[in-house]
Amino acid sequence: MNIKTIEPNSTLFDNIFKHAVAPRPICFASTIDNAGNVNLSPFSYFNIVSQQPAICVFSPLRRMRDGSTKHTLENIKEVPEVVINIVNFNIVQQQSLASTEYEKGVDEFVKSGLTPIPSLMVKPPRVAESTVQLECKVREIISFGDNPGAGNMVLAEVMLMHVKDTIFDDDGNVNQAKFDLVARLGANWYCRVSADSLFEVTKPLKNRGMGVDQLPKEIRLSSILTGNHLGQLGNVEQMPDELAVDALRQEEEIRDLMNTFIGDKTSLQIHLHKKAAEFLDKGDTETAWKILLL
Repeated sequence: MNIKTIEPNSTLFDNIFKHAVAPRPICFASTIDNAGNVNLSPFSYFNIVSQQPAICVFSPLRRMRDGSTKHTLENIKEVPEVVINIVNFNIVQQQSLASTEYEKGVDEFVKSGLTPIPSLMVKPPRVAESTVQLECKVREIISFGDNPGAGNMVLAEVMLMHVKDTIFDDDGNVNQAKFDLVARLGANWYCRVSADSLFEVTKPLKNRGMGVDQLPKEIRLSSILTGNHLGQLGNVEQMPDELAVDALRQEEEIRDLMNTFIGDKTSLQIHLHKKAAEFLDKGDTETAWKILLL
């Protein structure tokens, strides 16, 4: 496998950069100027950087053709407030339309067909169709230069959050799939966070995982188990004890498998690793460990 090394400030770098650092959430920013003109524009250089206080960061870049600044940046310099409307699949086409470079004073709410509703603590309106709306005060703007493509990092403190009840399940718990989020990739590409694309990874916060380096050599160097599998196995504090492994050994399916390969340790190991991989793919690390220790 050959590795291509690319320096910044080239067309190829810019193209790959936005394809690789992805998916990126979309900040659909509504702002207002001193004259009361409203602007609505999406930015995919966006994320959260603090929880208490709740701080979002997004970056309106200078235009590539001439280095000029965008209306969003000009507005928040006049009125340092912004509503960050989170983009879901139902409004992805309308947010894209709002990214059109209309003239100063043109209301993208009107152009995109989205509905402005009053905010409670800031002057810019919210997008009624957005599932989550964050009313923010702008703390600081950090400029990275005046050349084309230079960013202007906006630090926005969340004062209020508005959410639709559609994001909750029947028990009142937040359901990630119900947000139906979209994110930006490179070029014209987006992705959709659907139930089919979601998966969980157990965080090693409560337990201190033993680490991949502590796995038995035959497991660590397995030709069947992937790096993700090894990461799952290393994310436990200790391997199952012999009693737990013996209990599994008595199950009919496992007995049949071991009897099939009596005297053929290599084939048995391959089949056990395949079986363990099936359980790891389902998130059952405990059973996978027992199988690997048979």
